[in-house]
Amino acid sequence: MADIRAICAIGLSGQLGLNGRLPWEGNKGREYVADVARFFEVTRGHVIIAGPATIASIPAFAYEDRTICEIRSNQHPEEVLAWFPDRVVFVGGGPPVWEAYAPYIRHWDITRLPYDGEADRWFDPSWLTASPKTAKP
Repeated sequence: MADIRAICAIGLSGQLGLNGRLPWEGNKGREYVADVARFFEVTRGHVIIAGPATIASIPAFAYEDRTICEIRSNQHPEEVLAWFPDRVVFVGGGPPVWEAYAPYIRHWDITRLPYDGEADRWFDPSWLTASPKTAKP
């Protein structure tokens, strides 16, 4: 069975996104640059599954040392996760993806960044305690 994980960064109030991007995207502050570098280090050699918007934001170099797979909302998480037996799978994306996959995620790696600005997507703490019994079909 795959080892299902999530890795994400959130702002001080749980901000995740703004207009389809990270709210702090392009910020050259030390914490932000370190977070991006850490993401690529932690996911190296593993699988990243994510929706189309997130996949489109992954730079070309990342495909060299990790498996990256675009997922769609009509695919059931159990079906997708079965494609990667005995692998570490990082679930990327945002609220729609994590809502569907949270019950299968066994480890959340969350970085709190010093961002305290605008957002239109937020981290939902209930994802941390979701179980397969509460998964939506």
